[in-house]
Amino acid sequence: MRRIFWRRFDWVLLGLTLILSGFGVLMIASALAGNEVLASWPLRQAGFLVIGLILLFVAAAVDYRLLPSVTYVIYALLLAALVVIAIIGTVAGGAQRWLTLGEFLLQPSELIKLGVILVLAHYLSARAEKMESFLTPLLGILLLAPAVVLIFLQPNLGTALVLLVIGGTMFFVGGLRWRHIVVLGGLAMGAAVVAWQYLLHDYMRDRVLMFLNPSAAAAADRYNIDQAMISIGSGGWLGRGLFRGSQSQLHFLRIRHTDFIFSVTAEELGFVGAVLLILLLVFLLLRLLRIASIARDSYGRLIVSGVTAMIMFQMVVNIGMNLSLLPVTGLPLPFISYGGSALWTFLIGIGLTESVAMRYRKIEFE
Repeated sequence: MRRIFWRRFDWVLLGLTLILSGFGVLMIASALAGNEVLASWPLRQAGFLVIGLILLFVAAAVDYRLLPSVTYVIYALLLAALVVIAIIGTVAGGAQRWLTLGEFLLQPSELIKLGVILVLAHYLSARAEKMESFLTPLLGILLLAPAVVLIFLQPNLGTALVLLVIGGTMFFVGGLRWRHIVVLGGLAMGAAVVAWQYLLHDYMRDRVLMFLNPSAAAAADRYNIDQAMISIGSGGWLGRGLFRGSQSQLHFLRIRHTDFIFSVTAEELGFVGAVLLILLLVFLLLRLLRIASIARDSYGRLIVSGVTAMIMFQMVVNIGMNLSLLPVTGLPLPFISYGGSALWTFLIGIGLTESVAMRYRKIEFE
């Protein structure tokens, strides 16, 4: 039976994941070339990738249908980790998001995305026959709310929005009724107005206002996005070549190994390289959608839908930010940006998807 399962392993999906992750290590090395302080970080990312691939295969080997028995425990532990971060977490860049483990900074706000996917998939699939009731989405929102609030308070608006998009997508796939969508949409708009007035930090409002009216923003506030646009524009069709980007190699482009890794790619590999990267991500998303469509049950379909929403939203927001089409956020480009916690989250998500793909067909003696 094990051989039958592994024969259904989606090797195309794994291949796309390996290409993207390996490309990410290469671009991080290029972005940090000449930086003696961070010279070891590309090797660290390669190490994160090796560990992440092990986690991917472990997640794929575990039958996803066994996960409901531990889903709420996993979610509770991740929420507890967020509470611990709020008390003793490491502060960097004005935010308290990390737990120091030796030389490694663990970011539970990345892993909580998987916790949200699993808990909502279990909840919505268990209440599939009760989607007519407004109580079903309401209780689902209450499940999602603690993670969103704890992450927003770090502060980390970008990741909080990712969780909301994951939740919204899974509610829709789970069969949310249109009347519920209308009511919840109205409530969401009202909540957004209240958040804008009373909850958002000044820098969050400034980023949105800078996006809506760039000419009114100070040059210092627009520095990162201006340098990103210069990087992308100077790449031309084929780019300046790996390790030859002026904006990255001369350190004009800041946080180039994380938020603005796409700009480094566009400058060094040009329009062709940037488009190929986008196409690889799109092909990966299409592969995920294929697996969601053949999932044998709503639980598996919801898991894959949540993983797809997570990757797609972060891809669109990160690239849109680099192109000045969306406000600046701290969301990493999936599989490409530096960061062990983020990379592990994406790879475990792929592993969960593989678990669904391997078990989409019933075994005769099952």
